[in-house]
Amino acid sequence: MKRALIYGVIAALVTLSTVKAEATDISFINGITKDAFKNLSKEAGAAFGYRNMAPAEPLGITGFDIGAEVSGISIDRNSSQWSSAFRSDAPSYLVIPKLRARKGLPLGIDIGASYSSVPNSNIKLIGAEISNAILEGSLATPAVGVRATYTRLTGVSDLALQTYGADASISKGFLFITPYFGAGMMHISSEAKGTLKSASLREYGINLGKEGITVPRYFVGLTISPLPLISITAEAEYAVRPIYSFKAAVSF
Repeated sequence: MKRALIYGVIAALVTLSTVKAEATDISFINGITKDAFKNLSKEAGAAFGYRNMAPAEPLGITGFDIGAEVSGISIDRNSSQWSSAFRSDAPSYLVIPKLRARKGLPLGIDIGASYSSVPNSNIKLIGAEISNAILEGSLATPAVGVRATYTRLTGVSDLALQTYGADASISKGFLFITPYFGAGMMHISSEAKGTLKSASLREYGINLGKEGITVPRYFVGLTISPLPLISITAEAEYAVRPIYSFKAAVSF
């Protein structure tokens, strides 16, 4: 039974990592206004940012967690920024699959990394995180942690985008269930390039440059560990728009 469940989680990891997203290449034909570029940067940054997807307690010096995550965020496909961003019809939502890994270190510190390549799209993401459990938690007390994150969009020639995040969270385990919640800030740095920059200058007389936007984020999640080595996490976040995520992982 245990082996069957472990195989099932491994199959889920493979499935999530190759999930077909409703997306196409981000490749601009037309220019957009400065306000539209700011909105695009804000919504894309929120969608591509590093998700929490873990309770606050640390993995421990021998701990390791590897899994697959998928996040979904709705977008206004009829807005000027998104309708111009896709050569074909803009999708009504973005689905972002990721492979993630975390490693426990001494002193309650965890480090992690992620990689995403959205099917049917030129959207690719790399990310990193470092977290520290201020309180590691016990049978009677919750765990409290702080975390810093980074993501960078690659593969899109018309848009350079990076996010920097900082947040704090609290969690408390009950048997094999661990709820958690937290809040923080995300800074989004973007720059128009290529066709987006030249077309906006030609059509609107606007020299789109860089945007720096800071947005709040709030999240709540639940991790279930029905057996050793297996964890399943569901999370809801609000950062500009609601974002829903699911992760299946092997942890040890």
